[in-house]
Amino acid sequence: MADYTALLERLLQQEQDLQFTKFTNGTAVQIGSAILERASGLGKQIVVDIRKNGTLLFHAKMDDTGLGHDRWIQRKINVVNHFGHSSYYMNVLYQSWNTTIQDNAFVDPMEYAAEGGCFPLLIRDVGPIGTISVSGLSGEEDHEMIVSVLEQLVQSGQLR
Repeated sequence: MADYTALLERLLQQEQDLQFTKFTNGTAVQIGSAILERASGLGKQIVVDIRKNGTLLFHAKMDDTGLGHDRWIQRKINVVNHFGHSSYYMNVLYQSWNTTIQDNAFVDPMEYAAEGGCFPLLIRDVGPIGTISVSGLSGEEDHEMIVSVLEQLVQSGQLR
């Protein structure tokens, strides 16, 4: 059996490191646009979705994406809203337990997808207020698309 400890710790650390002190509609546009730009630069076709307190602030589809991607996003959002962690963290956690979200948490597989690509929108000292989602790549790549952009914006001082 694989040892998932280091990966799970890294994913939890991302949730600690990539928190905001405030998050505006403009922040959503900035992040969503940066994710689209990164995907375009890598020749990837994705859908990006950013929600705050249940309100859709940013949603964009690149070529070769469709309604199926929107459905995946909603299922990943349901996981983040239910468990409070990124959908990729939940995917790896269930792999480490050698089970699935459906078998362990007894949720409807048509409504919940523990796959990478949805990251909790966290406000420091407040908690989760929304989600940042990507669909169109593998779960791990969807997750990395979000995290890499957030890390870049934080390191450049553009966010916080």
